Amino acid sequence: MERRVGTISRGIRCPIIREGDDLVKLVVDSVLEAAASEDGFKVRDRDVIAMTESIVARAQGNYVTVDDIAEDVKTKLGGETVGVIFPILSRNRFAINLRGIAKGCKKVVLMLSYPSDEVGNALLTYDQLDEAGVNPYSDVLSLEKYRELFGKNVHEFTGVDYVDYYAQIVREAGAEVEIVFANQAKTILNYTDCIINCDIHTRARTKRILRENGAKAVCGLDDLMTAPINGSGFNAKYGLLGSNKSTEDKIKLFPQECKDLVVAIQDEILKKTGKLVEVMVYGDGAFKDPQGKIWELADPVVSPAFTDGLVGTPNELKLKYLADNDYAELSGAALKEAISKSIKEKKDNLVGTMATQGTTPRQLTDLIGSLCDLTSGSGDKGTPVVYIQGYFDNYTTD
Repeated sequence: MERRVGTISRGIRCPIIREGDDLVKLVVDSVLEAAASEDGFKVRDRDVIAMTESIVARAQGNYVTVDDIAEDVKTKLGGETVGVIFPILSRNRFAINLRGIAKGCKKVVLMLSYPSDEVGNALLTYDQLDEAGVNPYSDVLSLEKYRELFGKNVHEFTGVDYVDYYAQIVREAGAEVEIVFANQAKTILNYTDCIINCDIHTRARTKRILRENGAKAVCGLDDLMTAPINGSGFNAKYGLLGSNKSTEDKIKLFPQECKDLVVAIQDEILKKTGKLVEVMVYGDGAFKDPQGKIWELADPVVSPAFTDGLVGTPNELKLKYLADNDYAELSGAALKEAISKSIKEKKDNLVGTMATQGTTPRQLTDLIGSLCDLTSGSGDKGTPVVYIQGYFDNYTTD
């Protein structure tokens, strides 16, 4: 019988993960128990097992406190006036980082990008800027000027005025705070030459600009907590990037190196089922919300670790292009046969061919990670493992 189902993404319910848990056993057992359950499935070659970065970091015990952050900031930035530029507006992602940073210096000059942060959380709208005659590419606004022109603005979904919220965090940590609004990195050098740039995907360029323009000390979030402080967690590659709030005084870092973990899960599934699956760790998906304008990717990468079979990009033909162009005169069984023949005979590398236009030119791990993030959600679904079948199938797969 002809196969009628394509890609399936399943959330797999798992126990609550604690520090020190054996993730290989836990993930493998959870997948195989789900497969054997009433809602079960058969494990097949090239299925994908994905787990959230959160459970990996939790099992690793990769946490740091605000005091750990404060000590690192003081050591690397000097403990006096520190510019903190381009942070994202997030209680989960940045607020505790800011508390630690503020605790490690006497004054914070907080420079916020506007009208939104790097991932789309908005302070203002472009319409508000147009009405006020403000040019975000060149104009620098003080807090007083910002309030005069725009008053108080709360986030559409959280209801938080992040300007007040961040200022309060700095003061509660015992530091003085000055807030400015600007989009040129070198603007901060008018206030201090010791800077923490908090942007994620543009961080290398920002560091270069600051250093070329005379900054004395520059750290990205990826340069803080790259080594343990008093036995704390750390991330040698990403530092504080990709961290999430754990408690009011502690954050969970992005997972440390975990390639061995995904390979071990792959090996264990092969041993127990005889099937070679792919395995990955995923964080934020890479997609944009059209309503709130938020670009989801606040992690430095979608996937910090994956098995070798997930390297690369899709190699797909656009079915509607074939149907409307190459085989426009065909229909029914003849059209199906012609398109199936094209798929079976396609080359291993279709880059640049007209029949691929409109296919998604992204890495497999970014695409699959986005699917996983949407499947598992970020709340109380209790499915930190996602099992995907049929992702590498096409129209001709039986």
